[in-house]
Amino acid sequence: MNTIAPDNDVLRQLEAETQRAWTQYYQDLHDLTGADYERVELESWETLQVELRQIDLRRRRCV
Repeated sequence: MNTIAPDNDVLRQLEAETQRAWTQYYQDLHDLTGADYERVELESWETLQVELRQIDLRRRRCV
């Protein structure tokens, strides 16, 4: 029986993309307060969730 191992390079790339997505989220919120924080946090969270779902779908195809 043949076993297909996930491509480690692709998995490393996906992990790096996950880290970049979280870093961007934190950077978007850095130094914001009050209403600015609330507005940007909602938009940034939604963007982060879309990116993480896309990365997860790609990861599932590799495994």
